Amino acid sequence: MAGVNKVILVGNLGADPEVKHLEGDKVVANLRLATTEAYKDRNGNRVENTEWHDLELWDGQAKIAEQYLKKGMQLYVEGKIKSDSWQDEQGNNRKRVKIRVINFTMLGGRPEGAGSPSQGTSAYTGNSPKPAAVPVMDSPGEEDDLPF
Repeated sequence: MAGVNKVILVGNLGADPEVKHLEGDKVVANLRLATTEAYKDRNGNRVENTEWHDLELWDGQAKIAEQYLKKGMQLYVEGKIKSDSWQDEQGNNRKRVKIRVINFTMLGGRPEGAGSPSQGTSAYTGNSPKPAAVPVMDSPGEEDDLPF
C-alpha cells in the first residue's frame, strides 16, 4: 500500500519571505508560518499554543511569495513533509523538518504595503503566472461546500 504525505495548515506569516535566486533561474522562498490553537483548561482559563512551521516554495511559487506575501498575512497551505539531515561544524548530526508547499491561498485582506488584492482571497497553485482572485462568500449560507 502506498503512503500519504499531506499537510494542511492555516496560519500567519511570522516574517516576510526569505527569497534566494539560484543558478539556472531557480528561485526558492523560505517562510515561517505560525499556527495557533486555543482552548480552555480545566480551570476555565484560555490557553493558546503556537506551533511554528518552516515552509519551502520553489520557482513560480517563490516568485509569487516574493511579490505578494508579507509578515502577518494569513495563509492556507497544502504541502508535504520533507526532512533534511546534515552534520554541523562540530560533527553533530542535525535534522530539520519543513513543509514543501504544493499550493497556497492568501486569506483575508492585505496588510500595509502588501501587493495582494485588498478584498477577498487569492489562490496560487503553481499553474498560473500570478494569483487568481477567488470570490468571497457574503453570508455563511451562500454556499454549502468549502472552497478547498
